[in-house]
Amino acid sequence: MLLSIKDLKVNYGKAEIIKDVNLDVAEGSVTGLIGANGAGKTTIMRAISGLIRIGAGEIWFNNRRIDGLANFEIVKQGLIQVPEGRNLFRYMTVLENIKMGAYLRNDRAAIKSDLDNIWQRFPRLKERSSQKAETLSGGEQQMLAIARALMAKPKLLLLDEPSLGLAPMVVESLTNIIKDIHSEGISVLLVEQNAGLAFSVTSQAYVLEIGQIIMHGKTPDLMNQAYVVKAFLGG
Repeated sequence: MLLSIKDLKVNYGKAEIIKDVNLDVAEGSVTGLIGANGAGKTTIMRAISGLIRIGAGEIWFNNRRIDGLANFEIVKQGLIQVPEGRNLFRYMTVLENIKMGAYLRNDRAAIKSDLDNIWQRFPRLKERSSQKAETLSGGEQQMLAIARALMAKPKLLLLDEPSLGLAPMVVESLTNIIKDIHSEGISVLLVEQNAGLAFSVTSQAYVLEIGQIIMHGKTPDLMNQAYVVKAFLGG
């Protein structure tokens, strides 16, 4: 298993926000974590990335326990997050933002090759390479956040609410981008409120409600669950 979360608990003060969460991401898969706003999805992602301390449990990545490691050490292992809200460097150019994704790398020839691949994958970004990130549209900013993450050479890409605030046509484009990334052998953990997007690209998914996993399974099976249909698919 590429990523394995065991009995995870996260507390904010005395409040237990994440309660005994178990979650696995197989190598080569696209796995979904869906839940309503406030369910705790982003907290789990921040715990995986080492951005917050966990209260209990274990997080394993690529056969190494990573809870307790510094965030940059986790990045070095190949676990890269595209955060909710994108967190771009607003006053830096598109090119400068993309290059920041490779800040822990020193393989210059490979970095140049990867940058060429980014321009091929995201021609819109190449056209805007000298523009400041803050001048881009929401969809372009999301592309830029993903491009920056890809420059870090992820083994596992964590996508936290990538469709948030995007128009339906842009979400459709995002779906194709995720499929394309997966086709290149990069594993993905996709956190989404938009279950339609999540179910269109994942092979398995987990449903989170108030800090607890209430069901998980193969995507086609979950799509037929009455709770999922009512809560997320408008049934």
